[in-house]
Amino acid sequence: MKMKFRSGKFPLFLAIKGGIFICCVFFVNRSYAETAKQNNSAAQYKKLIAEQQKEFQIQRQIIAEQGKELEQLKLRLDALTNQAVENKAAPVQQAANKPQIVATKNNNEPSISPNKLPSKPVGQAPPGATEKPRPPEIPRLSETVGGVLTRKGKIVVEPSMYYAYTSNDRVFLDAFTFLPAIAIGLIDLRSVKRHSFIGALGARYGITDRLEVEFRVPYVYRDDTQRSRPVSIGAGVDETFNATGSGIGDLEFASRYQLNSGAGGWPIFVGNIVATAPTGKSPFDVVSVQAQGVPGATFPTELPTGAGYYSFQPSVTALYPTDPAVFFGNLSYSYNAETSTNFGKIDPGDTLGLSFGMGFGINERSSYSLGYSHKHVLDSQIDGRTIPGSTLDIGQLLVGYSFKYSKRTTFNLSLGIGTTTDSQDVTLNFRLPMTFGLFDS
Repeated sequence: MKMKFRSGKFPLFLAIKGGIFICCVFFVNRSYAETAKQNNSAAQYKKLIAEQQKEFQIQRQIIAEQGKELEQLKLRLDALTNQAVENKAAPVQQAANKPQIVATKNNNEPSISPNKLPSKPVGQAPPGATEKPRPPEIPRLSETVGGVLTRKGKIVVEPSMYYAYTSNDRVFLDAFTFLPAIAIGLIDLRSVKRHSFIGALGARYGITDRLEVEFRVPYVYRDDTQRSRPVSIGAGVDETFNATGSGIGDLEFASRYQLNSGAGGWPIFVGNIVATAPTGKSPFDVVSVQAQGVPGATFPTELPTGAGYYSFQPSVTALYPTDPAVFFGNLSYSYNAETSTNFGKIDPGDTLGLSFGMGFGINERSSYSLGYSHKHVLDSQIDGRTIPGSTLDIGQLLVGYSFKYSKRTTFNLSLGIGTTTDSQDVTLNFRLPMTFGLFDS
């Protein structure tokens, strides 16, 4: 019984032992397979990382080369900015004509796929780097100060209205004085009040971005009131005389040219030429009448609308921008031609002019300016003989305001306050420049 039991158990034991051996062999083989698979994956990852590092080194080298090229371009731009155009025109032109720098790489380096970093700079330079500097825009105070040059091929139509008021009280003495308080002769006290209105239509055309021409046609209306009382003949009633005059004034031609670009810290210089033709009523052709009961007192029957002579005025304007302000100055010389009249040949005398001031930008659409203008008129002559006391000094304090209503239209108002006895008491000038042909930006 025992032998059968043992013999029956022995095959069962061998079967269990065999199963355990097979399981151990299976798990060992599986472990070896997984270990081999992991080793293969690690090798692939290492190879991929090595390739990525290689490509990263190539891209980093390209970026470093482009960084050096950008530094070179920046140094050249700074050099161009610090050089004056007048003294360094040739080097500036050479620098501007140099070819564009392109990033390069060694032939031994592997090719880079299109989706990698570009091998040369892309895009275009900003327009501000190549745009020619232009004079800053400030409220126009006169024909030679203010405004901005008209761009090439553009037309600016400018209607304007000018008003001036003058009040003058003077004493006319035609007598012999033998004591400080006693005079024998004619003493005439005269008060003159004068109103002048000038409506003008002007047009400016830009031949180039730095040269413009202008033509203006004025229409003049004047009204004078003179009140006179001779005190030496016992007159008890003031003599009042009114006179008016209206018609086309003197035609005006002007040209302005920007002389330099203002680079290197220099101000921008603009050359101006203004010429007038005597198309209006000449003051030498006005007829005067003798006042009744007032010996020696004459009054004009009408008022002139022009100067009566040709004039030619060259000038130079300097503009120095220091954002948000712009400083300006102007020097002028006016040549007034000699003219023949019934009284003989009259030389009205040339004029020296000086003006300076500052323009200030409030915002993108509004600006104002403050300035002073002074003109010194030399002695006039008749047939070569100097007229005593004909020298004049005309000084004005100028205040201007400009408002940009739209891209094409600007409102411009200037006020002048007389500072000398020879100048007008107050002047107002309203301008409405309208630009045609500009592209919307």
